[in-house]
Amino acid sequence: MAMQQPTARISPRSRVFEHGVPPSLRPILRAYVLGYASSTVPRIMTLALLYIGRRGKNTHGKSEDHVLVSLAKILKGGLEPQRFPTFCAALVGGSSFLEIPLRRFFALLSDKLSQVTQLRLAKWTAAFIAGWFSIKLLQSKKSEAYVEILYHETEHGRVLRPTHFAGRTLDLTLFACHRAADVIVGELWSQRKDRRIAAQSWTRVDTLVGALTDPAIFTSSCALIMWAWIYTPDRLPRSYNKWIKSAAAVDPRLVEALRKTRYGEMKYGLETGQAHVLQDMCKKYKWPLDYGDPVKSIPFPCEMVHMGTGKNCEYHAVSRFKRSFVWAISTYLPLNLILMARNPSSKGFKVALKSSAQSSAFLGTFIALFYYGVCLGRTRLGPKIIGTDVASRRKIDSGICVGAGCALCGWSVLIENANRRKELGLFVAPRALATLFPRRYLPEHQWRETLAFAMSVAVVFTCVGERPERVRGVLGKLLHRVLIQ
Repeated sequence: MAMQQPTARISPRSRVFEHGVPPSLRPILRAYVLGYASSTVPRIMTLALLYIGRRGKNTHGKSEDHVLVSLAKILKGGLEPQRFPTFCAALVGGSSFLEIPLRRFFALLSDKLSQVTQLRLAKWTAAFIAGWFSIKLLQSKKSEAYVEILYHETEHGRVLRPTHFAGRTLDLTLFACHRAADVIVGELWSQRKDRRIAAQSWTRVDTLVGALTDPAIFTSSCALIMWAWIYTPDRLPRSYNKWIKSAAAVDPRLVEALRKTRYGEMKYGLETGQAHVLQDMCKKYKWPLDYGDPVKSIPFPCEMVHMGTGKNCEYHAVSRFKRSFVWAISTYLPLNLILMARNPSSKGFKVALKSSAQSSAFLGTFIALFYYGVCLGRTRLGPKIIGTDVASRRKIDSGICVGAGCALCGWSVLIENANRRKELGLFVAPRALATLFPRRYLPEHQWRETLAFAMSVAVVFTCVGERPERVRGVLGKLLHRVLIQ
């Protein structure tokens, strides 16, 4: 990688803000302010929305007092030394200040190393050390959510004691690991592309692979996330879980039945005492109670998956798209119009409308494909491939039908433009990786996470200093602007 000096422009507003601050301290200031804003602004917006929603019900001024106390707590909490703003400042500041002495160290260590190699080693090592100690700073803060009362064996027998677990920084670590992998794979692919173009051996297949990489990452990530949402929701963050539930608009009894079928609590042809789960649903939609009995209905009618839209699977998919599109555009359009209001124009309005419609169509198609994939698995294609006997029906409804929906839904991303596909893939991949790891683990294994984070940060920061365009998406631009002096 050829060495490049940062050339990003700093806005006049930022220059005024940083006036009087020594150049060497400006990256630290930017990192702290950015970290503080990212950790407090979303919570303040949520608090404001809750206040607006409750204002009409309040007549004694208690809501205002509660909001002020909560606001003060949010603003004060962001200033604590073991919080995200300090982490950002320590990460950026440590990597900046350690680089100069480390350059001298590597220069003295070996005169056989080129200046470029010495600089790379200094950047990587500085970022590694800063990453190690900054993540340790976050990990040192205890959280009640990671404490459980468990039995411990003692000389006096089994006693209950509070047990601390690690893992509260796992999402951040997986994010860093994914971005480091993206940098490395992207650089290797770029070098391969340059070699093949120079040798005039670049093919249409290579072009197709490059074009489908981001959609494939998004699709596989969504498959993992949706599978976890159905069967292991505890592996997803609570807010993420809640959002998917709202977007999917599924009867919770149907999800419960899928889980019980998966784990053998509900079996076709056997009385296991679980018929009440779907029979309660039958009462709501005025279906025969036999629909929900796994002894009498083998399989459960696909009409139950459609939840009141009739027996036709294709019609259900279309109705899902319509409902989801309306739900999504009612959220996206107001947000885009608010952003457009800064510089109102007819062109801006058209762009806001097009962007909202495109994103809503993507989300509507995502949900429609998921449900239709389930129907394909259990009604349209699954029985023709796997079979129609009781054992095959158990196999289909214990995972195959959900797997088909998970595999199909993510390809809706092809509706979005290439840049949006890239951003979406980079956004969901770390969350998908999180479903493969336990949300908490014993503290003695925390060094592995710390090592993974430090190495990943070292890769990303080194690349930002040399090839900032290789760190894709908003993160690359943001890091470049933060690190420039």
